[in-house]
Amino acid sequence: LVDLAARGDSSDNGYPPYNIEKTGEGSYRVAMAVAGFARNELDLTVQENTLIVTGTAAEQVDGTNGEPRQFLHRGIAKRAFERRFQLADTIKVTNASYADGLLNIDLVREIPEHKKPRKVEIGGTATPSPVVDAPANEQGKIAA
Repeated sequence: LVDLAARGDSSDNGYPPYNIEKTGEGSYRVAMAVAGFARNELDLTVQENTLIVTGTAAEQVDGTNGEPRQFLHRGIAKRAFERRFQLADTIKVTNASYADGLLNIDLVREIPEHKKPRKVEIGGTATPSPVVDAPANEQGKIAA
């Protein structure tokens, strides 16, 4: 998942900024700064192993007369964006929340049972197996 940060976005403009943090053993959070966006202007999609976050900026209108708002200075960026994050096969999106201008996306590493390490019991008999002296080949394997 550390590669997620390096491969995270398809655009180099850095907008919107985001953090990736480890929140526990096998759990992570992507926090994106999307101040000014309403929840319905944000979309989160997982397609194959790609997490896609998009924001669509609706035109801001004045609440009193319905006219578009006029800014004398606009320092708070609010423009449409799309961020893509390439996820490993074992990473799953478990939750997303939006509060105080931050979109938090929770991820968890789910390792399938067949890929988890398992302990193999060593069986034995009272008498050891005979050792056969055989010449080793170049890779150190015993030749038959």
